Amino acid sequence: MQLKEITGYLDELLKVAAIPNDASNNGLQVEAGEVIQKAVFGVDACRALFEAALSKNADFVFVHHGLSWRSEPRRFTGITASRLGLLFNHGISLYAAHLPLDAHPSIGHNALLADMIKLRQRYNFADYNGCDIAFGGVLPQACLVNQLVEKFEVELGCKAKVFGNRDKKLEKAGIISGGGGMDGLVACIEEGIDCYITGEMSHMMYHVVKESGITVIELGHYHSETPGVKAVMNEIERKFAIDCEFIDIPTGL
Repeated sequence: MQLKEITGYLDELLKVAAIPNDASNNGLQVEAGEVIQKAVFGVDACRALFEAALSKNADFVFVHHGLSWRSEPRRFTGITASRLGLLFNHGISLYAAHLPLDAHPSIGHNALLADMIKLRQRYNFADYNGCDIAFGGVLPQACLVNQLVEKFEVELGCKAKVFGNRDKKLEKAGIISGGGGMDGLVACIEEGIDCYITGEMSHMMYHVVKESGITVIELGHYHSETPGVKAVMNEIERKFAIDCEFIDIPTGL
């Protein structure tokens, strides 16, 4: 399969051009060959993933967190040189999709996390770089936080943490995978959301969570951003006659 056919399909599938202000330079980031026979998929562009791709004779890598961000890298030395050298020397091309994969309405991380808890009456909010990144909605029925935690832990294979109010019945949830941060938290509070589901907490968020009365479920940045990557892999497998494999490299964060 031609590289340009796969990248063209991904550009359209993920609507990469619709989010021009993303810090990530989404799309094809490393062009190292013309023909694709084996593709691997992972969350982070790192040497461990590239070495796994090499060991499996892959010539295409898809990631959520790529190598090229805004004007970086500006120097191709050190770790950057090591990573790029491995790709170019072995004919492995790299494609990255950041916000387009967070925000996609059906195969994005947030949409798939919402599916796991059967979130209803969904809507988008929390503008981030020109994109309403969060998914909000109503739970099928009021429940305790431990019930949501159990569902996510089973689906994602993660160990979730809970911050804030652990005892109230939850009815409305807001979801931002990865590092939604303080902006995502404030947006959820302003929306009157009971439970903020995200990838990671920060020190600065702690007292805001406590004083607002909101409940936060932290899934782990890595685990919260595996669903969309796997969904894209499934789409590529259905569309093209190439071998695809997800490479699991959890960070513990």
